[in-house]
Amino acid sequence: MQEKNNIRTLSFGCRLNAMECEKIKDMLAPHKIHAVIVNTCAVTAEAERQCGQAVRKIARENPGATIFVTGCAATRNPKLFEKIPGAIVIPNEKKMVLDAYLDQIQQKNRGNTQLETVGKFDTESKLSKQFIQIQNGCNHDCTYCVTRLLRGPAVSFEYDEILKNVRAATENGFGEVVLTGVDAASYVRVYDGRPFLISDLCRQLLDDVPDLRRLRLSSVDPAVPAIRDIIEIMKQNDRFMPHLHLSMQSGSDTILHAMRRRHTADMVRELVKLADGKVSFSWDIICGFPGETDELFNETLELARELGPIRIHAFPFSPRPGTVAAEMPNQVPCNIARARVRQITNVANENLRKFMLSRVGNVSRVLVESNNIARTPDDIPVKIVGVPIPPRTICDVKITGIDDATPMFYADVIIGH
Repeated sequence: MQEKNNIRTLSFGCRLNAMECEKIKDMLAPHKIHAVIVNTCAVTAEAERQCGQAVRKIARENPGATIFVTGCAATRNPKLFEKIPGAIVIPNEKKMVLDAYLDQIQQKNRGNTQLETVGKFDTESKLSKQFIQIQNGCNHDCTYCVTRLLRGPAVSFEYDEILKNVRAATENGFGEVVLTGVDAASYVRVYDGRPFLISDLCRQLLDDVPDLRRLRLSSVDPAVPAIRDIIEIMKQNDRFMPHLHLSMQSGSDTILHAMRRRHTADMVRELVKLADGKVSFSWDIICGFPGETDELFNETLELARELGPIRIHAFPFSPRPGTVAAEMPNQVPCNIARARVRQITNVANENLRKFMLSRVGNVSRVLVESNNIARTPDDIPVKIVGVPIPPRTICDVKITGIDDATPMFYADVIIGH
């Protein structure tokens, strides 16, 4: 739970949701509103259930509080939240509209809604990195995805707006900027009659903001041709963090076709070959998609062993009402899907351990977050041994070992910056 000027926030799901909470907070703060903002997720039925559970808990622990519930779950299933005392649903299309919140406050005429007690929720530290939204929505038609239905068509933001936000982040002392969006890789504007792609955006930001010390991308679609240019920029510019999280979803071409994904296993092989060991990868994988046999799932397992993604965010397929995949035949039983999640997670853990062992003895430039925990360019946590180092410090460390349980590196500082 984050707080600012009597506005408290809780976000679920993607990094974009957390970043949007910050924007809503800044929008409402000047109006002295006492409220909780909950930005929900509907990517799976379990995510939706957890959102409802959290809002009920906040309402129970904070009687009389105004709770604005927005995001994809609130847009898809507003009735889940409307019955909760104090909850006011703001659909996605009005999420960034100030009057949507002010009008509801006026209509409810709640009087003093200042919170007395707030439940404790785990939140990600925002001390060192700033997430900046570059686009919203998606124009693709993946058969499993409800997010595109709830977020609307793709809209890429103006470069000048993004540049202003990046400069503000560096001026405020953030050591790293992460560019995010629903379909960030498909970012495109047209300037002087020419397309300005995600690769152009990253290159231009690195040129225009020399004080930007670390630039990172959130999840990207491997089918986008500009990803090849992104990899080349990462190899050439050490301020562009050399790690890509690919929205793979499967390693089987048969399943990728059924999902209406636009990439193939060979296209991802080409990206890894182009990276030449200088860029690391992580994946999203859906296990148990309709029609996924043991043989087809093994294609995904073998591709993960072959290409070595150091992390895999695997989750069981969840049929979302209104999507094509929800009505497909040959639905995979939940227990099989969950077992496949465990299998591929084990492969990812093996990949990560092998990768980390290969880095022991190397020097890495890290960004300190808090309590002497830092992040490598590959986004792996590092415990720095020795004297306390302030958050937002960027320094060189020597990797001395690994902690298998966490997992994280152990390191000693060798040069401060």
